[in-house]
Amino acid sequence: MDIVSRPHYYSKLEKLLGKGVLIVLTGQRRVGKSYVMKELVARKQQEPEANVIYIDKEKTAFDFIATYKDLVVYIDERLDKSMHNYILIDEVQEIEEFERGLRNYYNESCVDVVITGSNSDILSGELASMLSGRYIEVFIQGLSYPEFLEFHGLEDGEGAMNKYIKYGGLPGLRPFGLDNPETINDYLQGVYNTILVKDIIRRKKVRNVPFLENLIRFIADSIGKPMSATSIQNYMASNESDVSKNLVLKYMKAITEAYLSTSVSRYNIHGKRLLETNEKFYFGDVGIRNFIVGGRRADDVEKIVENLVYQHMVRLGYEVHVGLLYSTEIDFVGKKGDETVYVQASYLITEEKTFKREFGNLLPIKDNYPKYVISMTPYMDASNWEGIIHIPLADFLKKGFE
Repeated sequence: MDIVSRPHYYSKLEKLLGKGVLIVLTGQRRVGKSYVMKELVARKQQEPEANVIYIDKEKTAFDFIATYKDLVVYIDERLDKSMHNYILIDEVQEIEEFERGLRNYYNESCVDVVITGSNSDILSGELASMLSGRYIEVFIQGLSYPEFLEFHGLEDGEGAMNKYIKYGGLPGLRPFGLDNPETINDYLQGVYNTILVKDIIRRKKVRNVPFLENLIRFIADSIGKPMSATSIQNYMASNESDVSKNLVLKYMKAITEAYLSTSVSRYNIHGKRLLETNEKFYFGDVGIRNFIVGGRRADDVEKIVENLVYQHMVRLGYEVHVGLLYSTEIDFVGKKGDETVYVQASYLITEEKTFKREFGNLLPIKDNYPKYVISMTPYMDASNWEGIIHIPLADFLKKGFE
């Protein structure tokens, strides 16, 4: 089995093992949760005092584990209390009432439990109430830009960045290479259809599938634009799709729970409080986003750059919001502990009005936290204007705010 290590995530896992908590790897399908898990399996199987019990619910060989009772029987037959046991379950949401089975093991001193799930509601309901804070979520994203270069054997440069922008960071693209757009498109379609059917339609018992697909396309084409259930309802009505506000809210929730896209709330910088209206949405993978919108709209690099900046800020550990200072919008406000950063994301800054918008929007912020503009503007390297720092997109994706 060809496993390319992702040390960013594996190091997080290692630090959590042995702490008496259940570890939940979450994220969209095909972002690499299974391979983070498989790396853990491979490493622990090399340890003489480790007993690895690995269940991969994406394999038909484990179809017989359908309920928590089946799960308990399977684990109990293999548990060895003379060793340290690692119970590792991939796509655990496929097991009915899995949380009832796992409560038998997660707090045993000789057991670590690590599970993966492709829908965020595995962290709600019975699992949350059963564990009462005794679990830790590790959110897995697609490949970072440096990982993308490593996975595909590419050198950093304009060509590699363009491929990252176009095809995204799903690790599963690696066997196909990046020189056959038709094959890549087929792969992305397969991933999208699986998310649509398994994680949204079937799981949430969706009836109005045409509206769901139209809603996903609308969100994909509206990256970086404030949206509300009312505005979406009005837009759909103008396109002869009469749906209720409650249905819009229900389907938007299902889309985000499948990690297909993420809603980002607005933050009032002056009042230092979150606002509950007009969220923005960003996709978990820009390749899937580009497949969904298709055609010329897939080449809207401005939106994709903003999406990539958001994704990488999350990867760096920031809690990210859209900033609002009076009537001025700031693309992102990132918070991590006592640290705060303000960020504007842009494709190209080649005109005076664009320069004034991207840099000028940050000027009215009077606190002393760092302010950044991130863009792909040629020949505009790291520069400082009125204390606002410009970072080329590739540098940001490789080194963050360093």
